[in-house]
Amino acid sequence: MIAANTSWNLVNFRSNIILALQQRDYRVVAIAPRDAHEAQLANLGVEVHALDFRSSGISPLHDVHLFFKYLALLRAIRPAAFLGFTIKPNIYGSLAARWLGIPAINNVSGLGTAFIKQGLITHVATHLYRQAFRRSATVFFQNDEDREQFVAARMVTRNQSRLLPGSGVDLERFKPTALPPDTPFRFLLIARLLWDKGVHEYVDAARIVKQSQPDALFQVLGFADVDNRTAVPRAMLDRWIREGLIEHLGVTDDVRPSIAAANCIVLPSYREGLPRSLLEASAMARPIVATDVPGVRDVVDDGVTGLLCAVRSAPSLAAAMLAMIARSPHERRAMGEAGRARVERQFAIAEVTSRYLDAVDDALAPGSRLGS
Repeated sequence: MIAANTSWNLVNFRSNIILALQQRDYRVVAIAPRDAHEAQLANLGVEVHALDFRSSGISPLHDVHLFFKYLALLRAIRPAAFLGFTIKPNIYGSLAARWLGIPAINNVSGLGTAFIKQGLITHVATHLYRQAFRRSATVFFQNDEDREQFVAARMVTRNQSRLLPGSGVDLERFKPTALPPDTPFRFLLIARLLWDKGVHEYVDAARIVKQSQPDALFQVLGFADVDNRTAVPRAMLDRWIREGLIEHLGVTDDVRPSIAAANCIVLPSYREGLPRSLLEASAMARPIVATDVPGVRDVVDDGVTGLLCAVRSAPSLAAAMLAMIARSPHERRAMGEAGRARVERQFAIAEVTSRYLDAVDDALAPGSRLGS
């Protein structure tokens, strides 16, 4: 059983794991809220069980009901193992798996708003993670700083935790492409429209850059109207578009044409696990401008594959963007080539798949703590 907060997540980020499990003759069952990608999961040969829930916020009554929904599905299906992705499936799905003695394998792809803004929600999330992961066979983290924070807070033990190179990149699908002409210079942010992704800083930096580079373009590719308390309001997005500060490219199942059309990929996020957008951009040999924060530092080598800037600082972001424009085409091409080489060395999708299969084998091995 594989669970996430959207079918889109499973289709776009976990198809390699699904296919690898099927090749080992496992029947794969997916649990996720209904969305437009449910049919694509079914086309992969996955048995889909829709489980609708709000992915944002903590409502005790709603979350208790969610736990019992997972419990009922797990009890009925009795999977060999439960693979959890994203916050609520990780917490409530793993609690249900623990209740039934089913091995759980979790992926903490990033710490999210609950840990970016310290407060009551941070304490609640810490307690819930501690209970949910107490009996997990493996908890994967995508960077060492997130892992150390969970170990220090006793949410996981060091023996439970393992590092994973993100969700991996298909190097055959994401191939290097030639940089487009410098005029107009095109920046692209690939992310859900959330404040925590640095969208406001991106827009403010665009204002600064346009003072000296009026032809520069600033595009955003990603979901708007997201079910998240840090979502950018639609009215504000529409206002930025009317002002001519940014273009919203909407959403797509194939980001490659948008990356190929860009001169530079930007991510001003406040914190990341291991950003898939930057890995894919590097695989396509694009230089990067991004914030110097956990997760991003694992992808971007400052001055070599891109430029890092201060977090929550539009002036610092604008300065890095202007520095990227000022670099010669040869220098930007060299950055892109260095990024591609790094992805080839460290972030190939085959390595991610292999580590998941090893975790499943370990969890189900006779004599293991949770195996049978």
